[in-house]
Amino acid sequence: MTAQKSLRVCEKGHKYFKSSECPNCPTCDKENKPKSDFFSKLSSPARNALLHEGVDTLKELSMFTEKEILKIYGIGPASLPIMRHLLEEEGLAFKN
Repeated sequence: MTAQKSLRVCEKGHKYFKSSECPNCPTCDKENKPKSDFFSKLSSPARNALLHEGVDTLKELSMFTEKEILKIYGIGPASLPIMRHLLEEEGLAFKN
């Protein structure tokens, strides 16, 4: 059984359907997707989750353990290898 999708309208007037409680507008997410920093490599839910936690640099990301990151709503296990790789490129790693 699939969840029913409801029509929603964001602050900017974009109309979209969602079945989850997630308030993010897909159109706004695409418009706001960063082009050059590490956030551009992450999915919208993961990016939004990190921003909500106040993480907007790799140095700040390195202050978390992998377990702590996975506890943040919106970040799944598929995001970890990407984050690990990005941290390694900058000579950083998740906290032990």
